[in-house]
Amino acid sequence: MNIRMRKGALRTGSAVALTTALALTATACGDDGSSAGGDKGDEGSGKGTITFWDNNTAVRRDVWMEIIKDFEKKYPDIKVKYVGIPAENVQSKYDTAIQGGGLPDVGGVGTAMLATLTAQNVLEPVEDRIASGPLNGKLNSKFVESVKAAGGTHDLFTVPTSANNGVLYYRTDLFKKAGLDAPTTWSKFFDAATRLTDSSKNRFGYTIRGGEGSIAQALDAMYGQSGITSFWDANSEKTTVNDPKNVAALEKYAGLYKKATPSADVNNDFTKMVSQWDSGTIGMLNHNLGSYAGHVKALGEEKFKGLPNPTSDAGIRVQVSNPVDGLGLFKASKNKTAAWKFMEFAASHAENSKWNESAGQIPANTEAAKDVWVQKAEPTKLAAEALESGSTKIVQLPYYLPDWNTISKTDNEANFQKVLLGKESAKKFLDTMADQLNKAQAEWKQQAG
Repeated sequence: MNIRMRKGALRTGSAVALTTALALTATACGDDGSSAGGDKGDEGSGKGTITFWDNNTAVRRDVWMEIIKDFEKKYPDIKVKYVGIPAENVQSKYDTAIQGGGLPDVGGVGTAMLATLTAQNVLEPVEDRIASGPLNGKLNSKFVESVKAAGGTHDLFTVPTSANNGVLYYRTDLFKKAGLDAPTTWSKFFDAATRLTDSSKNRFGYTIRGGEGSIAQALDAMYGQSGITSFWDANSEKTTVNDPKNVAALEKYAGLYKKATPSADVNNDFTKMVSQWDSGTIGMLNHNLGSYAGHVKALGEEKFKGLPNPTSDAGIRVQVSNPVDGLGLFKASKNKTAAWKFMEFAASHAENSKWNESAGQIPANTEAAKDVWVQKAEPTKLAAEALESGSTKIVQLPYYLPDWNTISKTDNEANFQKVLLGKESAKKFLDTMADQLNKAQAEWKQQAG
């Protein structure tokens, strides 16, 4: 079969994505009636068995089994074959299936991997299906916008189900003892970080992420302070990453290291950082909604709270786009009618609420976002309100670039550690990243025509 490259296609230099795309061969059908590559599949009878791949089975299997049970009760003529995949193996699992056949009817697809799949033409656009059914007008517009941006086209290739929003957790007991206001603004955040620190007693105002996953957190702090609301300039050619305002913001943020943070932070990934905060006397932590339940278990609800990103003194909140999880309908499915019924059902008010309550994340279904459990889980409630009200400005990260993960992880995490240690300037660090991003963007635009 011919290789079909859609807009937002692969960057020439992205070895993994390119190898996968070039490996697309003639359609090969699996036992479940699904197949590889650009097979158009079929709408099918709307009955029978469909295959669903869960993209994070380690922590989500139980709630998906409940949803599947509910679905099969409502639609007794449809059976769902559940296949659980650990989050770290999902991309390679899809890549293998694209090459050799056996893609599912429905699969969990987050924004971080979306561009690789859309570039290989294996996902069905779902916007028209949403518009003609009960989900029309019921999905968070910010999530929809993030999914479209991540796919690199104007089409919507997944039904968004949740977002794992960034949260600034703070120790209410320590703030009260020090007579500090909640860190609702960046000014209050930096003031608290300094005033809560007493290194002689191993007390620190903040814990910074210096190890794996550090770049996204640093970007969030940069854009949050600078107030810049777009990742690219007006022509979408040059990134704003190294804008002087962002450089100044990163200098201030990185300047907290060892002055208001533990020295071990330079190597800490999220697991070590969260554990350190839960067990010690550190005032503030940036993570996401996923760690809320662990904090409750370690500290109790009365000792901490969680807030969305701080605002400027003028009350403006800016944050980078957080991963949006969703469900993709694969073109190779031989029973898209049944598969779509399952996707619609999973994203409905009751089921989307059930899933997100279990995960501790923000429901994509706007009705689910108003449910009682959201109101009780304060970090989730505040994050949902900030997104729903439109008061939060979202900087869309370029997930659509095939080299984005390499640039934001492999190429620059070690360089960010140099910034923390004072071995490289914030300007040099951001100029280097900007150069990589601008080249990746230019090549992506050339491929897109």
